[in-house]
Order: sequence, then C-alpha cells, then structure tokens
Amino acid sequence: MKKTGIYLAGPLFCEAEVIWAGRLKERMETAFGDRVEVIWPHEIASGTSEEIFKTDLAALKRCPLMVAILDGPQVDGGTSWEVGCHYTLFGKKGAIGIRTDFRKAGEMDDLKVNLMVERFLQGDRRRVRRAHIRTGKGFGIAHPNTQT
Repeated sequence: MKKTGIYLAGPLFCEAEVIWAGRLKERMETAFGDRVEVIWPHEIASGTSEEIFKTDLAALKRCPLMVAILDGPQVDGGTSWEVGCHYTLFGKKGAIGIRTDFRKAGEMDDLKVNLMVERFLQGDRRRVRRAHIRTGKGFGIAHPNTQT
C-alpha cells in the first residue's frame, strides 16, 4: 500500500518549537499508522540554504496533505511560504492549520492569523473542529476554542 505524504510545516527556531512539532508528528503517525508518511523539514533538511530549499520543495511536491503550525504573534515566514506553495501545487484541499496560541495575530477582527494564510486554509468553511487532524477530513484552522 502506498503511503500518503503529509508535510508538517512550522517554525523550528527554538527548542520549544522543535519539541512541539516533534510531538505533533508522533501523534499523527500514531493516529494514521502505516497509511501516511509524515515529512518534517527538521528531519530531512540540512546543508546550504539552497540545499535546504530544494529538499523542502521536493518534499512539498510529494505531499498532497499539509499540517501547518500557525502559533506565534505572526505566522512564521517560512511556514507562510510553504502554505502558499502547497496551495499552488494542490489547490484548496488537503491542508489544515493548527493554532494553539491564544494571542490575536490577524490583520482584521475576524482573523486569527495572516489574512492570506487563513483564507486559504479555511476555504469556504468558517470553522473546523480539532478532530479533523485525527480523521484527515476537511481543511481549515483547528483551534482549541473553535466551535462549528
């Protein structure tokens, strides 16, 4: 059986971010089992900036699914690029965002994060339950306080 690739995007600039993303990767692997391969740039990218870019881009092209960590006062620049690239490659479906940060980070009152990132991840839906990460259904921004 061919495994479906899930690209795990998110900032990796401090120990807390690496630990959180690593735990999320483990949870996804446990939840989905042998059906998926979770590709995390932290584990695959090294070398020069050009080598890292090429490795990450090749991984994105292999992953029709994406989970993007959107914590922080603003969405990480690299994560924003990865979300945009995934949209270009696969369209609106197949990506979810996770935000555990309770701080408001959007430019407008109704946004949780950057306008362009949030509108892509939400698509036509206004809210998405946290359970979607377990089932793999739908797309959108999963947030602990989100109601459908």
